Amino acid sequence: MKAFDVPCPEWLRERLQQHGLRVPFSTFMEWALHDPDHGAYGSGQLHVGTAGDFVTSPSLGEDFAGLLIHQLTDWLEDLAARHPDSLLSIVDVGPGEGDLIAQLIPLLQASEAEWLSRLECVLIEINPGMQLRQRERLQSVGNIPCRWSSMQDLVAEPVNGIMLAHELLDALPVERLILRGGSLRRQMVTLETSEASVPLLRWDDDPLPPPLQEQIREYADRDALNLPPRGAMEGWTTEWHHSVQPWMKQAFAAMNDGLLLVVDYALESSRYYNPRRVDGTLVAYKCQQASSDVLRDAGCQDITAHLCLESLVGAASEAGWIFAGQCRQGEALLALGLAERLTALQQLPADQLAEALRRREALLRLVDPSCLGELRWFAFLRNAPTAADNGLLDSRFLREPS
Repeated sequence: MKAFDVPCPEWLRERLQQHGLRVPFSTFMEWALHDPDHGAYGSGQLHVGTAGDFVTSPSLGEDFAGLLIHQLTDWLEDLAARHPDSLLSIVDVGPGEGDLIAQLIPLLQASEAEWLSRLECVLIEINPGMQLRQRERLQSVGNIPCRWSSMQDLVAEPVNGIMLAHELLDALPVERLILRGGSLRRQMVTLETSEASVPLLRWDDDPLPPPLQEQIREYADRDALNLPPRGAMEGWTTEWHHSVQPWMKQAFAAMNDGLLLVVDYALESSRYYNPRRVDGTLVAYKCQQASSDVLRDAGCQDITAHLCLESLVGAASEAGWIFAGQCRQGEALLALGLAERLTALQQLPADQLAEALRRREALLRLVDPSCLGELRWFAFLRNAPTAADNGLLDSRFLREPS
């Protein structure tokens, strides 16, 4: 991780001075992303899309939603049968620009399903700047009611339905761990000041505090992780997703019955905690450019870290979720009809050639292994399904493409 002569913005300098000039990286990441006045998301400074700071699958066009809708309607049919008189909810946690919900609403309305009249969309957004743009995006989209809520409010009044966590968990604050003298230590962000120079941000490290040390030991035993991995050299660094476990518990408590679909970047533990992965997976994004310089431009760039697959599933299972399966995005979208959609584009008339080429490029980006195709889809169930719940037991995106 680069951190040489990184100027510290004034707002962050004041914050660090209030906290003894040094904080764990997880605290820095929380401030840089979610501070309501200065954070990249909290202030609404970051923008998602081809003209923004980074792209997500929904921001490339409506075809992603057009494929996902097949899975969502399958699940909603089964949930409607389980709860014939209850409100059903699609809960989008961390909705970004609101693109996915905006694209799904017309598709849901077109289904003309029996349960449509008792369906709502719930958006969970902690950042005021992002919520403002979501409200503007959705104010004139369809007739399915939308409401904004907090996870705490949903825990107080749990719902039946589907929870979507699309590229959310990889942006939760992480601890950075570094190997020093044969032991793991926690990386800190330090403010260096002098009268002759601009205040600078630097990396430092401390011994692991006992609670974090115990959590790492406990979860490593649970998920059969080797930390640090055998053969790791001095200075080997990685991320520790301490925020995922409490998030999974809160999400579980926010639902009475239904499913959680996580779409995120994840690696198997053998790849994640590998001695050759010496700098972990932490990366920053700004203006469509990736950088390892995660301390620079605090509050002006996205910061993200891949998830460990086994740890994600372990955290969900410990919270009470039933793991239904996972696959890469390319496999999921093929199972949901990607090949047929590409073929249909070839049948468009000549005067729509430019649009067909644009959509084809976007669809290929969705499955490109060097881009969005590296995303993983994970399905978790809130309750054990019965034999009659075919859509819950046999999720379409997990099947082999026909």
